[in-house]
Amino acid sequence: MEFVPVSFLSFVARKSNYDKAAPKKTNHGGFVFKAKKMGATIITTEDLREFKMELLDDIKQLLQDQNGQANKKWLKSNEVRALLGISPGTLQNLRINGTLPYTKVGGVLYYEYHEIMQVLEKNKIHNRL
Repeated sequence: MEFVPVSFLSFVARKSNYDKAAPKKTNHGGFVFKAKKMGATIITTEDLREFKMELLDDIKQLLQDQNGQANKKWLKSNEVRALLGISPGTLQNLRINGTLPYTKVGGVLYYEYHEIMQVLEKNKIHNRL
């Protein structure tokens, strides 16, 4: 295969006659590949400042979303399971044995966020090395 440069960062490859094993793609016995030229991108300090501000806004939004969960007083069962990473059966066991207090309103179970945190603190195990 013979390579003939066309321009900067692009080339044309022409299939020659001595390579008989490869299939012919055109009637004249060869085919051409062309790579696209990529233009140079100049990043200014203003672009960097804009990117920084967008990134900071995204981080602030993520923190607000995360804190919104922590500031919520009452959590439903699915939120508690997601928070603790437990199954529905485990949550039911915590309710039945009185480990986790709850309130039932119209068939929906609610748990107080600060009580969940108290249960976690109360059952914290301190390993000594």
